[in-house]
Order: sequence, then structure tokens, then C-alpha cells
Amino acid sequence: MKNLKLFVVAFLVSIMGYSQDEIQNNYENAGTKLLGENLPKGVTIGGYGQIDYNEPDGALPGNLDIHRLVLLFGYKFNDKVSFLTEVEYEHVKEVYVEQAYIKYKANENVNVLAGLMLVPMGIINEFHEPTTYYGVERPNVDKYIVPTTWRELGVGISGNINNASLKYQAYLFNGFKSYADGAGILRGSDGLRKGRQKGAESVINSPNFSAKLDYYGIMGLRVGLSGYFGKTQTDDSGIEASTVGVSMLGLDARYKYNNLELRGQYITTNLSDTDEYNTLTGKDLGSKLTGLYAEVAYNFDLKGVEKLTPFLRYEKHNTHADTAGSLIANKAYDRDELIFGLNYKVAEGAAFKVDYQLMNNAVYGSDAAKQFNAGVAIWF
Repeated sequence: MKNLKLFVVAFLVSIMGYSQDEIQNNYENAGTKLLGENLPKGVTIGGYGQIDYNEPDGALPGNLDIHRLVLLFGYKFNDKVSFLTEVEYEHVKEVYVEQAYIKYKANENVNVLAGLMLVPMGIINEFHEPTTYYGVERPNVDKYIVPTTWRELGVGISGNINNASLKYQAYLFNGFKSYADGAGILRGSDGLRKGRQKGAESVINSPNFSAKLDYYGIMGLRVGLSGYFGKTQTDDSGIEASTVGVSMLGLDARYKYNNLELRGQYITTNLSDTDEYNTLTGKDLGSKLTGLYAEVAYNFDLKGVEKLTPFLRYEKHNTHADTAGSLIANKAYDRDELIFGLNYKVAEGAAFKVDYQLMNNAVYGSDAAKQFNAGVAIWF
């Protein structure tokens, strides 16, 4: 009977698509890699890069681009205090600071962090290094709904509750900017994306609360529950309609069994006062945004550390899942995608990628857009 119960639990986990952590809490992003407890005091240097080729509908010319090149610097002052910064060059000419925060280890289970940090929502926003996901480009759910890479200035705590197999994070951040210089910023086509302030001369009227719990108590499985609540920010607090309320919830999971990997994510966002905001600004911001994806991949072991991994991912995202007032939902914003391809890992932190995308929307009679992608991914 006991074995039967274990089999049922494993089967349910598999069909749910709840995804992966290699062994318990053991997977890395730039912060955990450069500020690891076993590293010596002083400077640690890392980086990642992504070179892409995109060819829509088989039409030439295609687009060849150094999409991003990132320099990572960590510094450990002592066993308790460390600092991380991430400087990104996009398309060779655009420069951004993606992370810049100090971390103070109060005790074994509590860290205090302050600065420019990643908002813990979904999977990709915290784990966006190009060798950590399949496909040349990041999932579009994490572009239009989350939206990755989403970072803001804030302060908070993180740590582990090991006897419950939980990692926790809780922060106060400045929010999305919705209004500046007499004009609205947010719109229906990409939801909250243009409102990211990115730590650049950010304005704040009221702090927003962000939290996430990750469960890692089952071998190979990691499940995350995240939330983000507050209001957008405006440079004119005298105009009440210039802000909207934000309530975002996310469920994500990763699961690995031998060479099989499953990954899934669901994000839903409710925005309040969008009718008043759209009336003021002339925008078409939806009152509800939703997105989900499910992915399956299988690793074929080659010589040494080399692996060849075919993968398949289905995505659906809608930035007009609901609208307020007289605004009619735009079916072009209700999109779904099918992506399949190959990932050839040639070293730890180095891979070649190819994939093919089929993209459609809910507009009656619309044709699926197709795109071939190829790229190189590096992380060290």
C-alpha cells in the first residue's frame, strides 16, 4: 500500500507538469553563484551572454544580434555582508543595471537585502541566465505578463525554513510607473511592461509588497507561490486617476526525474481603476492579465558533460483577459504559441540552441506567425 501511494504521488506530480529543482534546493542564479557561502572574501567575477538569429516566416533578411552581454560582480566583505551587481549591455548599445544590492546575513535562516533587486515572480525573472532555460528567447509569458526582467529598488528579507523545506522572500519595492510628464505609460498590448522603473530616477508614492514561498521537500520537485500587491506610481499624485491598483499571483513548478524535465507556470494579474486611468490617458489598459505555459524536455547524454535536449513548450497569454468600462477586449492581445527545438549543451555554462515558433491570436481568420531562432548561450 505504501509503495502504491508513492507511485500515485509521483504520477500526479508528473501529469501536473510541476517542475524542477535538481536536488532539493540546489539550483543557481547569478546571486547564489557569486555570493555562495563557500566562496572566499573579496571579488568574484562572472557573466553571461546571448547571441541570437531570428528569421520570421522564412523571410530574409533575418536579424542577427548580440542580444545581451552581462558582467557580474560580487564582493564579500566578510562572512555576513556581501554585494552583487549586474551590468547589462543589450544590442551592443543599450546599458542597464539589472541588480545592485547589499546582503546582510543576520543568522542562518534570515538575510536582509536592500538595493536594486529582482522581483520574485515566476521562474524566469529570478533565473534568466540564458543557459538556465530552453529556447533561444525567454518565454513570452515572462515578457508580457510578469514582465521579465523585472527589478526595482527595495528592501526585504529572505531565507530558508529547512524543517519545512521552504525558502521564503518578502520585500517592499517601489512600483510600476503609470503616469509621467502629463501622459499615461501603461497600455493594452504589453500590460505593465513599459512601467518598469529599473532603478533609474524612480518615483515612489507608496511601497508595494512582494513575497514568494518555494517548496523543495520532494526530490526533483520545486513549487513556488508568489504574490505582488500595491499601486502604480505617478509623478503627479494630485491626479487620482493616474494610478491603478495591482494584484498579481503566480504559481510555478519544476520537476526532474532522471533525464525528463517538466516545467509549468501560471500568472494572473488584476488591475483596479483601469476605466478611470484609460479615460484620463486615452490608453487601452486591460483590467486583467493572464499567462501560462507548460514545457517538457528530455536530456540525451552524449560524451562527457555534453547533452542534446529536445523540448516542447506551449504558451498562452492575454493582456486583455478582462477590461473595464466601455473598453472592448482586443482579441489580438489573446495570444498562444507553440515552440519546439533543440538545446545542445557543450560545456557547463555553454550551449547552442535552435527552435521554431508558431504564434497565433484569437482574431478570427488570423494566420499563425512563424519564426526560426538560433543562438549561442553562455554563463560563467
